[in-house]
Amino acid sequence: MRALITIGKALDLLNISSQGSNYGLARFFVERFKFGGHILLVYAIVITVGLLLGRIKIFGISLGVTFVLFAGLAAGYFGFTVNTTVLHFLRDFGLILFVFFIGLQVGPSFFSSFRSGGVQLNLLTLLAVFLSLAVTVGLYFAFSDTVSLPQMLGVYFGAVTNTPGLGATQEALNMLDYKGEDIAVAYACAYPLAVVAIIATSICLRFIFRIDLKEEDRMWEESEKENNEAPIFFHVKVTNAALEGKQLEQLRNFIGRPFICSRLLHDGTIISPHAKDTVHVGDVMRIVASAENKDAITVFCGSEDKDVDLATESSPITARNIRVTRSAMNGLTVHDLHLSRYDGVNITRIFRAGMTLFPYPHLRFQIGDVVYCVGPERSIRRLADKLGNQEKKLDHPNLISIFLGIAVGILFGSLPIAIPGMPVPLKLGLAGGPLIVAILLGYYGPNFKLITYTTASANLMLREMGIALFLASVGLAAGRPFVDAILEGNGLLYAFLGLFITIIPLVVIGSIARKVYKMNYHSIVGMIAGATTDPPTLAYASTLTEKNVSAVAYSTVYPLAMFLRILSGQFVLLILWQYVS
Repeated sequence: MRALITIGKALDLLNISSQGSNYGLARFFVERFKFGGHILLVYAIVITVGLLLGRIKIFGISLGVTFVLFAGLAAGYFGFTVNTTVLHFLRDFGLILFVFFIGLQVGPSFFSSFRSGGVQLNLLTLLAVFLSLAVTVGLYFAFSDTVSLPQMLGVYFGAVTNTPGLGATQEALNMLDYKGEDIAVAYACAYPLAVVAIIATSICLRFIFRIDLKEEDRMWEESEKENNEAPIFFHVKVTNAALEGKQLEQLRNFIGRPFICSRLLHDGTIISPHAKDTVHVGDVMRIVASAENKDAITVFCGSEDKDVDLATESSPITARNIRVTRSAMNGLTVHDLHLSRYDGVNITRIFRAGMTLFPYPHLRFQIGDVVYCVGPERSIRRLADKLGNQEKKLDHPNLISIFLGIAVGILFGSLPIAIPGMPVPLKLGLAGGPLIVAILLGYYGPNFKLITYTTASANLMLREMGIALFLASVGLAAGRPFVDAILEGNGLLYAFLGLFITIIPLVVIGSIARKVYKMNYHSIVGMIAGATTDPPTLAYASTLTEKNVSAVAYSTVYPLAMFLRILSGQFVLLILWQYVS
């Protein structure tokens, strides 16, 4: 803040300040450029300066895109204003872009991750909400002579960076005929420090528990393999006389366990068998199956042969990765391919969104999947033509699915959810609605022939652009009220109280997650970001790893957190209003 005042004085000395609340430099740009150009210029300057300063590392740590918020606060204070309607549009549009493409990214792996750790994540989020409310109510009674209940709720929503909850509480206050200070002031004072405090808490947990980020990545990869039942390969020698002359299809029915025989060694010849091929005693099969089925398959067929590897360079059978790029394949199942028509080609694995999947007959293909095939070269080329295997086609996203998803997400977030006793209905808003719809699109889209694939670089670019627009808008809107409240009002007190509401619950749930549940650090940071509905923290988490683990955890807890945050403020207000009115 001293730096801002110093810059202001310097501008006065340069005689470029002007009367009133606006500075001359800001007025110069407003007058020099027309409406549209002025807005673009302000956003370009704020985002550029924020991103440049965000690269500065202190003790090896940088805030990254989060620093755009502070650049926006400084610009807003010095009079670089933007038309309110346009500012709100860019803020909402940026937030929608960010959460929607997060949802598309994690959608394919969302439900499997929810099954593996979602219950724990959401229970901890529930605890975080309860603790933050308890701290808020306790601080209100401790400072009731100085801070009103509505202002304390403004501090609460700033401390948990939840704008929809703030809006819902403002509507409730209007219905209660509240005439006091706008609670957005307390929100603006608590919000910036809360953003820093959330990230700082994540960093402190990293040092407290001596987290090695590379080790966390490795442990997460191992857990993902277990959770997704990533298939393994092994060799089995047929010694069971009862299997003599039986077809592979019959073997699958006898064993009752899914597996793929990718290669078969018979009389010194290696082939890629199909379902109707027969096996004989003495044959060696290269099996692809989930780890839990290995023992059953091995014991039934004979014994494991660890001295042979049929996937050798001298083998007449080749293996290739084929990318699904043909739109007609989107939503079709493995069974729909009728692999028997491709002369011995077998699909042994499918790679999708960082997961390795077993090719069950009912598994549906998605655009962007990588299919690992084994078989004769000519047959594999035919299958590649069927699947597409044209990487350049993936460079062109399907905008119809994207904008359709955004439209449905906005409508879904606008649906009122009536809660008995509440003065206004509950809504998921522009953040919760698009996020949930994007997750469902990413997972179920192929079932309805919707192509939702975007390249990793395109997804990242749109997410970064969205969060930068959102942070710049929040900073520009809050700059003047924030500084005025700090210098002349209770702003410092609001910010100080907000730190308690932010830090205490996060330290508690972060410690429980690590000590009790042995949770991955990246999941903890994603959970913290989701529990506080704070996109900047998720943006920071994405700089720690190239994996999707933080984004998955964020998306897992975000819907519940958003619902509870919006509901909790109105609940506390209605419960305590009768005691303060």
